[in-house]
Amino acid sequence: MTRGTRDETGTTVGAREGGGPAVTTDGLPGWLDPVVEAARSVQPGQLSRFLPPEDGRGRQSAVLVLFGEGSRGPELLLMERAGTLRSHAGQPSFPGGALDPEDGDPHTTGPLRAALREAEEETGLDPSGVQLFGVLPRLYIPVSEFVVTPVLGWWRDPSPVGAVDLAETARVFTVPVADLTDPEHRVMTVHPSGHLGPGFTVESALVWGFTAGVIDRILHFAGWERPWDRSRQVPLDWRA
Repeated sequence: MTRGTRDETGTTVGAREGGGPAVTTDGLPGWLDPVVEAARSVQPGQLSRFLPPEDGRGRQSAVLVLFGEGSRGPELLLMERAGTLRSHAGQPSFPGGALDPEDGDPHTTGPLRAALREAEEETGLDPSGVQLFGVLPRLYIPVSEFVVTPVLGWWRDPSPVGAVDLAETARVFTVPVADLTDPEHRVMTVHPSGHLGPGFTVESALVWGFTAGVIDRILHFAGWERPWDRSRQVPLDWRA
């Protein structure tokens, strides 16, 4: 039996039992139902105006959008990239990275394997405790030319996490969804180019860019978003 969810072209993404990572909604906590429904119905243009080039350019990659449940309820796993990296230095992000050849087909199970593999390499996460339950449409990061597949996961059996390689990861942390939806933690970031985007001031960090955009859209389409002041702006450093 194939378990999966569609990508932005309507293709089912998943794996046959015993053949690799599977995407299944069996046994998820009820509070994730709105996220499951959003993943099934959201269209690429509803997530971002930056979509993969039609000519196929861009490096295929994946991130793990991992939901867990902590002492304050639902939470998301994030990491802060090392300040010495060439791209997105010092920026909070989801665990993830480029697909390796051994990850397989980027249009089927490749992003699933890559998201879990990168999360393990960067945070020490035990992939066996993660249940993948959805895949969002592929998006594009123009500055690094990454074509990114956000893979949704439920941290069914939490494992210890932390920065595995300080040359790549400064820290690993979780953020309660309650803080992400709190209007006091919502801002608009202003890039030196003039581009405006959503941001979150949480856990002594400013979450912005691609990661904040994905979180913002998940909160919106899951019906978790609360009214907030979009006139509250935070300028980004010129090196952003």
